[in-house]
Amino acid sequence: MPAKNFLSSMQKKRLQKALREGSCSHFRERVLMLLLLNDGKTYSEISQFIGCSYRTVAYWCVHGDADQLDSLRDQREHGNFRKATKEYIQLLIEATKKSPNQLGYERSNWSGERLANYLAKLTGIQLSGTQVRRILKQKNISLPRSRLKLDNQVNHTSNKLHIHVSQ
Repeated sequence: MPAKNFLSSMQKKRLQKALREGSCSHFRERVLMLLLLNDGKTYSEISQFIGCSYRTVAYWCVHGDADQLDSLRDQREHGNFRKATKEYIQLLIEATKKSPNQLGYERSNWSGERLANYLAKLTGIQLSGTQVRRILKQKNISLPRSRLKLDNQVNHTSNKLHIHVSQ
């Protein structure tokens, strides 16, 4: 039987806060393992409750340090940017701050494909527009929608309203 209440109140509060606010599901799962172990649950009970293997619980309960929350993290949290290096991502972020007009493009807004092509010329790393948009989404950067698309949606909606009213 594991030692019950081995965590200090400060460690417990920090783990509870990490459980509530953590963005990575694997990290939250590992925090929960430590909290359940602190409540006196066995590795078997924890593995059945969480739905993972006994070995996973045993590993993280031994290697996870309540004082060092980073010990519960791994590289999955950072995403799978094999081609996109840190320098590529930095150039991507800098490019989104500039208008395509400033960089010699005729368009006024960036698209994922346009950014991917621009960065391929700069870095030689070829990504799809979807991959570029996914990286930007993870960095909480959104590309502005095209004004033409927005105008068409507004006109289309107002036409529908006009047709319904006139009938």
